[in-house]
Amino acid sequence: MTSQALRLKATVNCDMGEGFSLYTIGDDESLMKHIHLANIACGFHASDFSIMNKTVLLAKQHGVAVGAHPSLPDLQGFGRREMAIEPDELKSCFIYQVGALCGFLKLHGLPLNHIKQHGAVYGQSSRSLPLARAAVEVAKVFRSADNQDVAFVGIAGSAHQTAAEEAGVRFIPEWFADLDYSAEGKLLITKCVRVTRILNEKKVTTIAGTHLSLGENIREVSICCHSDTPGAVEVAQLVKKLVDESNNSAGFV
Repeated sequence: MTSQALRLKATVNCDMGEGFSLYTIGDDESLMKHIHLANIACGFHASDFSIMNKTVLLAKQHGVAVGAHPSLPDLQGFGRREMAIEPDELKSCFIYQVGALCGFLKLHGLPLNHIKQHGAVYGQSSRSLPLARAAVEVAKVFRSADNQDVAFVGIAGSAHQTAAEEAGVRFIPEWFADLDYSAEGKLLITKCVRVTRILNEKKVTTIAGTHLSLGENIREVSICCHSDTPGAVEVAQLVKKLVDESNNSAGFV
């Protein structure tokens, strides 16, 4: 029987609001019904003021917590191209984007729940402690008297976790339901859902059949379902079902 001490409190997150002007990417309206956290694009890889506003309002209507999804300034490349950037530049880049989202959160009476980086910078900062520290500091910038718990979402065991723990920022490790991991922990795009093991045993199954441990200090996890993955709504619906069942059986509220 699985030890209660191993159980993880889990959420399902999704990157949203990633269209631009008249162009739509992902079925946000359908996906919002099957997630707990929405990572909303902030204009540098996708989105604009109208889409940002609409997506925040949609999250509010469905009771979904909102996080900022900032990226490198790469609209043409959808934020997926690495860029040479100094930590202080990255911090300013993120403050600019998160600040824009927070304007719409204030408009609709919602708090900023978390920050999750998008695309290439997600990987760059996972390998670079100075960049990770710069990104984590942005979570502290947007704390307020009534919102001291702005979390940072990232890769467990990477510079993300180290920087968050150093700064006293709540860290939420992320696992990708529509991706797979190589034995070295690298992400490979697939169409599989492996949730039970990570929730019950804190282990990620790799394509080699081995397991990556999240570590004993990890108490929560957020499982990402990408909005632009084929069958995204069905994937999110299944993952949320498994997550809700796990949370309920473990006594999490």
